[in-house]
Amino acid sequence: MKRRTFLQGTLAAGAAGLAVSAGLLTPSMVMAEGGGAFDAKSMDDALKAMAVTPEESKDITIKAPEIAENGAVVPVEVTTTIADVKEISLLVDGNPTPLAAVFILGEGANPTASTRIKMGKTANVIALVKAGDKAYSAKQEVKVTIGGCGG
Repeated sequence: MKRRTFLQGTLAAGAAGLAVSAGLLTPSMVMAEGGGAFDAKSMDDALKAMAVTPEESKDITIKAPEIAENGAVVPVEVTTTIADVKEISLLVDGNPTPLAAVFILGEGANPTASTRIKMGKTANVIALVKAGDKAYSAKQEVKVTIGGCGG
């Protein structure tokens, strides 16, 4: 890594941290572009805020552990063979706020998303894929032994 690149990154991170501490910028402004969907308290409200009615698809694969020993860090990977994917979202139907992540993909991007999510209890992890003007979903149950959402 070049020294100049390192210094530029450090300065940008410092400026963002200063703006957050001064109250000029809140983490939700920086991180959560989904707005109302991230604030939804139920699965139905989250889907309503996202304006989708997904149909189940076998073309979506969720790679997540069957048993998560710690719900605070559950690794999840979603891949799909559906064409023209614009967005991949992860929802957890047992969480206080079901929408866990939204990945917006550029044109021609590989339709894969990978992250770690929090799960409060055993629940279904739902992958929602938007392609064209349709939405598709798949789900997988993950059993949680120690909750990550205050449990």
